[in-house]
Amino acid sequence: MADHVELEVDFRFEAAHRLPNVPEGHKCSRLHGHSFRCTVTAAGPIDDESGWLMDYADIRAVIEPVRKQLDHYLLNEIEGLSNPTSEVLARWIWTRLHSGLPQLTAVTVRETCNARCTYRGGQ
Repeated sequence: MADHVELEVDFRFEAAHRLPNVPEGHKCSRLHGHSFRCTVTAAGPIDDESGWLMDYADIRAVIEPVRKQLDHYLLNEIEGLSNPTSEVLARWIWTRLHSGLPQLTAVTVRETCNARCTYRGGQ
């Protein structure tokens, strides 16, 4: 059996949002922003010839267009993010990355330094 590895690449973006479906008076119903930090995880076997699963630069190339869609925008105004919870955002990022990164196994979204959500493709 080939050695199995996980590669993780982090990216950041700044964005504002409000959560429209929380109870009245909830602090997240008000417009606010976060310095989001995301981790994209790809997994698979180590290629015997190259010695790696894939080039980190290839992962970053798939991430960059998605990061640009999010950075310094109001998330609620982006198609598919009218209710931009961490859970919805992680799934939204996954759906945009998976076709270009079939080895994708997880997307983790951190909206604060101590709160995060990991999405694993509907497992």
